[in-house]
Amino acid sequence: MNPTTDSMTEITLLQPDDWHIHLRDNQALATTVAHAAASFNRVICMPNLVPPVKTFEQAHAYRTRILQHLQDSELSAERKVSFDPRMTLYLTDNTTVQDIEDAAKSGIVEAVKLYPAGATTNSADGVTDINGCLDVFEALEKYDLPLLLHGEVTDDHVDIFDREKRFLDDVLAQVIIKFPTLKIVLEHITTSDAADFVLSQGNHIAATITPQHLMFNRNHLLLGGIKPHFYCLPILKREQHQKVLLDVATSGNPKFFLGTDSAPHATDKKENACGCAGCYSAAIAMPLYATAFDSVGKIDKLEGFASRFGPQFYGLPVNENTITMIKTPMQVPTDYPYFDGSSLTPLMAGETLPWSLK
Repeated sequence: MNPTTDSMTEITLLQPDDWHIHLRDNQALATTVAHAAASFNRVICMPNLVPPVKTFEQAHAYRTRILQHLQDSELSAERKVSFDPRMTLYLTDNTTVQDIEDAAKSGIVEAVKLYPAGATTNSADGVTDINGCLDVFEALEKYDLPLLLHGEVTDDHVDIFDREKRFLDDVLAQVIIKFPTLKIVLEHITTSDAADFVLSQGNHIAATITPQHLMFNRNHLLLGGIKPHFYCLPILKREQHQKVLLDVATSGNPKFFLGTDSAPHATDKKENACGCAGCYSAAIAMPLYATAFDSVGKIDKLEGFASRFGPQFYGLPVNENTITMIKTPMQVPTDYPYFDGSSLTPLMAGETLPWSLK
């Protein structure tokens, strides 16, 4: 179906999916699962737990915990039935070809995630030498299992604003030469360099884009004092990069699709001297994306980005249910209750968005 609009004040979309989300584990799931399931059908669950999800057995156990919290939530029976968490394995220096084969045959593991060691939250067990993963990449290519990349180098001497481009030039280009049919998703791209790189490759190379990288740039993070709730990795870049990301996201090109990278950190962990990296957006993701797309007059392109292009890349059917969004202002909550008496501060807390879920 095509989006239906009424003077651009109401839009009905096929149910969207989130192809990159952090739900965390255990008590955190009581909050994060309900927020994700309220808008999305399938979600690709990141494996950087403590300890990480490294095997099919661990992925299966994690999915079981997620679904238990879904059943305990106050969502409708329809949402409980349709919500489908898809799992990923955390790639380490010790991942084996057998691990990949087991994952590919499991029916619940959708992809394998590569974190360069030290690149972001809970990435200490990540890959230290990408050349040590060649047999795993060969297995991924064989079983048509996508490789999801946190695309940054982690060398201390490389400027944090240049780490994505250096990864493209120094690492990813070489991987693609060696494994020309390996399906790859560059996650949460932040630069025009990454957008151009994806555009220059075949249809087996795609990218997800977050709401924060469409709506904000490093001025929002730094002007007038550091804003901890805008701090994520990869970090927000210059306005010129933000504009290019908005261009490609709203272009109707199926290489770019929705991945929130919503990452919950308790407010007191964000607002301290060493604040955690990550923006929490799961509960308000669709109003954020609608606001971004409408800002350039491209709200009609939202369904492709949110609901069609991800399933197309992963070889899955589009969802049959729909959601409706209306151009009625909503105030973003200042916080959500989290576990152990803590709170969770969302992106744009307390501010007003022009779009809301009906």
